[in-house]
Amino acid sequence: MEIKLYVGNLSYDTTEDELRTLFTQAGTVNEVALIKDRYSGTSKGFAFVTMNSQGEANKAIEQFNKHSLGNRELTVNIARPREDSFGGNQRGGYRSNTHKRGGGQRY
Repeated sequence: MEIKLYVGNLSYDTTEDELRTLFTQAGTVNEVALIKDRYSGTSKGFAFVTMNSQGEANKAIEQFNKHSLGNRELTVNIARPREDSFGGNQRGGYRSNTHKRGGGQRY
């Protein structure tokens, strides 16, 4: 069973190959996804590494959480499922018109 890990506090210069090489020390790495800004293409400072098994994921957490890479102390833990921050099936970052403010009220 594959386990996805969150790897945070990365140097913006860290590459997917560097992460793959590092995490291979703990076991089989199935995927490395370095998260980048969609407009500039620069790293956002975090990534997801998918390990082959729970045991390998636990070993990677033990080995690399608080490990120094690129003069940064890594944060490594089990990735949480993505939360839908807008609720329901709404798209975009705006609320629907059903939630209008009352007249004269300040928020």
